Amino acid sequence: MSTPTTGRLRVDGATLHYEVRGEGPPLLLIPGGTGGAASFDGVADMLAAEYTVASYDPRGLSRSPLDDPQAQQRVARHADDAFRLLDLLSPDAPARVVGCSSGAIVALHMLTERPERLERVVAHEPPVVEVLPDAAEHRAMLARVQETFHRDGLLPAAAEFAAALRRPGDPAPAPVELPPQARARAERTMADMPYFLGSIVPSFMAYAPDLDRLEALKHRLVLAAGADSHGELPYRPAACLAERFGTGLVHFPGGHTGLTTHPAEFGDMLRKVLAA
Repeated sequence: MSTPTTGRLRVDGATLHYEVRGEGPPLLLIPGGTGGAASFDGVADMLAAEYTVASYDPRGLSRSPLDDPQAQQRVARHADDAFRLLDLLSPDAPARVVGCSSGAIVALHMLTERPERLERVVAHEPPVVEVLPDAAEHRAMLARVQETFHRDGLLPAAAEFAAALRRPGDPAPAPVELPPQARARAERTMADMPYFLGSIVPSFMAYAPDLDRLEALKHRLVLAAGADSHGELPYRPAACLAERFGTGLVHFPGGHTGLTTHPAEFGDMLRKVLAA
């Protein structure tokens, strides 16, 4: 694995840690969950053979501290951070953007806000539950998770949230043997879970994308989901939007976390989708 060039970017209310690899057209990778830039370590080198690959720790996570740790988080502010990074690294050329999970929500907002800056967007399982016909049920679930978080703490709330993401009736998954790098990363990012569950999840999963705007830009949008996550909650919005827009849903190896569990196959699929 190559060593990326790293930098710090001052934005409104935070300082972002970012990493850059390779040469070629600009490609911005937006992580989901608490993974940060390191979540793309398994695919970044492969993509850097063809692109200038940039990723970063979103504000409040890992190496991107907030000025005010209690500040409310909004999708639009996170999208502005991503644009500021693009403007720094690629002020002229339109970029390709890949977002996973909560990062995919940011990518969708970017496309609706400044489409002239984006050549193509790959959104892998954005949990925009407001597009679903049963959105009210998921709003109630998110409220229950927050109640549990504030009453009982992180672990009970995280367990309740994870159960809500699974297919109805599915048991909790057995532990998965992760690659060594992924295991070390999982241990490091547990420290960010209170911030993610308490600040990112309720705000991001309440986000309602501009569907008319997205449909008008669907030729630049690739909606993607895990081959193994059919029927799980994060899968459903991508499938719903693909059906609404008539674009088809691109299946990637693995499930919602296929980037971590199947990095080589996930990266190969990304190369194909980005080049199409």
